[in-house]
Formats: sequence, C-alpha cells, structure tokens
Amino acid sequence: MCLLHAASESIAGFNMNETDPRLTHLDDDGAARMVDVGGKPATRRRAVASGIISMSAEALAAIRAGNAPKGDVLGTARIAGIMAAKRTGELIPLCHPLGLEAVNVDFTYEDADGAGAIRATATASLTGRTGVEMEAMTAASIALLTIYDMAKVIDKGMVISEVRLIEKTGGKSGDWKASAV
Repeated sequence: MCLLHAASESIAGFNMNETDPRLTHLDDDGAARMVDVGGKPATRRRAVASGIISMSAEALAAIRAGNAPKGDVLGTARIAGIMAAKRTGELIPLCHPLGLEAVNVDFTYEDADGAGAIRATATASLTGRTGVEMEAMTAASIALLTIYDMAKVIDKGMVISEVRLIEKTGGKSGDWKASAV
C-alpha cells in the first residue's frame, strides 16, 4: 500500500472536502496527482501570509539604517518574495502554476527587550480556478530567508518563525481568517 494512501486512510475522519473525505491530491490507488481544476469557475482569490525573523539589536539597526554590508536588505527581500511567489508551481510538487495578478510584500519592525524582529507580510491575488495561499506563504518565506542571507554576516543566530496563512478569500471553500495567536 502506498504511504500516501495509508496516510489518507488514517485521517479519513478529517474532512478535507465536505462531500469527499479523501485528500484531493491522491487518486483512488493512493498515488499523488495534480488536481484537475479545469471544471471549476474562475473566481477572485486573495491570500495573505506572514512570518517573522528575530535578530539582534545590531542586525535590526543595520537593516533599519540601510547600511547592512550586503546592501538594501528589505528591498532585495521584497523582490525575492515576489519572484518566489511567481515560481511556486515549480517549487512545490502538485501546486498549479498560476498567472498571478498581484503580489505585494511588506515589512514591519517589531522591537522588544534589546533585540528585534521584522515581520514579512505577503499578499497574492488573481482571478482563477485555484487559490493563492501557497504563493503568499512562499513569498513570505523567501522574503524572510533573503533577510537572513543578507544579514547573517551581522547575526548568524537569527530565527525565522510563525510563517502562516493569515487569511484567504474566494473559491469554493469561501473566506477564511486565522484566529489570533
């Protein structure tokens, strides 16, 4: 028996789809497949994801001042996040390649107790047959990894955490918003 099929049987009580409790990326034999979305109507879809990178006060100050040794950290991270969202279908197996209509990556500073953090928030949208949650999460993740890469010369101990979907709108399953953490 395929491991994916066994996994789908072990969580059969968890409804991934209200009319069919099977995982949608598995066929009847338990083999992985890309879901056919051809018959679904195109609807407006939007997803927001975020994550945080914690760092030393020194690293945060250098990024804020724009004098990190590798250059414009947040500008580069923004571009990296947008580029990553556009390539999500190549990075994540079974994810559909999408014609994104907009991707934004924004940053906020979060200072605390002599150290600090930067939150990356990514928003992706399109009119299409499948959601953009993975694109938003990929954009946020890669933006954070880029910050790490560009500031690691100052602080190798930075920690990326809390990468999650914040909200999504559109599609058959409707709107969803994460509960407060």
